[in-house]
Amino acid sequence: MVRRIFWMAVGAGAAVWAANKANEAVHRLTPDSLSGTAARGALQLGDAAKRFARDVRSGMDERERQLRADLGLDGTAVVEPPRRRALSGSAAADDGARAISAAPGSPAAALPPSPRAPRRTTPQTIVAKPRQRELPGRTTDRKDPH
Repeated sequence: MVRRIFWMAVGAGAAVWAANKANEAVHRLTPDSLSGTAARGALQLGDAAKRFARDVRSGMDERERQLRADLGLDGTAVVEPPRRRALSGSAAADDGARAISAAPGSPAAALPPSPRAPRRTTPQTIVAKPRQRELPGRTTDRKDPH
């Protein structure tokens, strides 16, 4: 008789446990619960995207500061406006390029100005000859002895 009571209690406990699990699953699969879960997931994804964008922006700002410091664009150089071309059209006229000089009070301002670099010419285009196919035993570098 004790055995029967024991197994009846075990069966009742298993039934209560199974009913609770089934009730949780039904609650989890209701439309309100599914939409809430999706909304929480979307919010977490949005937060992760915001953190990623913030990290990218901070990295871009840091790199821009490095580049500006390396190029002297962080306030240590002053860009002069372009000069007007001479009406005569001579080669000595300004080519429209802007000159960069050191900012007043910077250490570079104490340096003497460098002479203007000679004007560069456009590089010539080299036209390559089409390659001839070399046959075995013959070379194109040798002159024919005949």
